Amino acid sequence: QVQLVESGGGLVQAGGSLRLSCAASGRAFSNYTMGWFRQAPGKEREFVAGIGRTPIYTAYYAEYADSVKGRFAISRDNAKNEWYLQMNSLKPEDTAVYYCAARLGTPLRSGYQYWGQGTRVTVSS
Repeated sequence: QVQLVESGGGLVQAGGSLRLSCAASGRAFSNYTMGWFRQAPGKEREFVAGIGRTPIYTAYYAEYADSVKGRFAISRDNAKNEWYLQMNSLKPEDTAVYYCAARLGTPLRSGYQYWGQGTRVTVSS
């Protein structure tokens, strides 16, 4: 059974940093696309970042939402079945529940099959 567990959320001041982690179990995820989404109060869940590779190319590539580009970085450790979201220069509008997700194949921004339970990030002004 696939299980994704996020950690690393919390309260941080604007301008600060947090690193979210997602630990996956149940299978090897080296061929999976891994992503991060978030849902702010009263808003729909939105794509934040994803990392994966196409069947043709062996190198991983990443995509980011425009709102976090240049501030957030996604990475993965296949040996540990983990992936991460480094969040820098945090803004109050980054406040949300963050979810990790996994899927086979692409695209990176949608179509995820597996989801974590979420971790809350609160950025104070």
